[in-house]
Amino acid sequence: MRIRINLLDWRAERRRQRQQRFLAILGLAAAASLAVVVIGYLSMGAAVSHQQARNEYLTQQIAELEKQIKEIQELEKVKQNLLARMRVIEQLQQNRSATVHFFDEIINTLPDGVYLTSIKQSAQLVTIDGVAESNGRISSYLKNLDASPWFKDPKLVVIKTSDKSKLRASEFTLQVTNLTKADSGGAGGVP
Repeated sequence: MRIRINLLDWRAERRRQRQQRFLAILGLAAAASLAVVVIGYLSMGAAVSHQQARNEYLTQQIAELEKQIKEIQELEKVKQNLLARMRVIEQLQQNRSATVHFFDEIINTLPDGVYLTSIKQSAQLVTIDGVAESNGRISSYLKNLDASPWFKDPKLVVIKTSDKSKLRASEFTLQVTNLTKADSGGAGGVP
């Protein structure tokens, strides 16, 4: 039997093996770190591209909503124009019936023996010229106008008595305020 003697330093061999193991672990750690960095970079890139796609979608939706808002605003303008026209038409309809009621009430309040020669209206003030057989009939006309729901504050402006013919007549001018149907609270029995 032969005895073999190992002349190599066992500590140096162990140090070399540890160093190789350390380098192998260091290489694996570097490879794992590189893999983590690559995976992180790819996932961040995917997240960024996903967010960009979402932002693009939101931008498209915002543009579409702005277009719809503009259309709604245009429709609102059209609606306001139509409402204004409807109000004008309603006012014209009310004025048309108010004119009829005005003349109807002028005739209904007129007593016998009083004849009108002219009627003028400026805003709400109505000036009436006429001829009456007597001053009492003018007074009666003023009372009738005051009692009417379509008129208020009748005032006698001028009264002249003339004897041009055998009949004695009084020419008069009076002013009265014309009330609208809304102001008087209704026609008050006026047909």
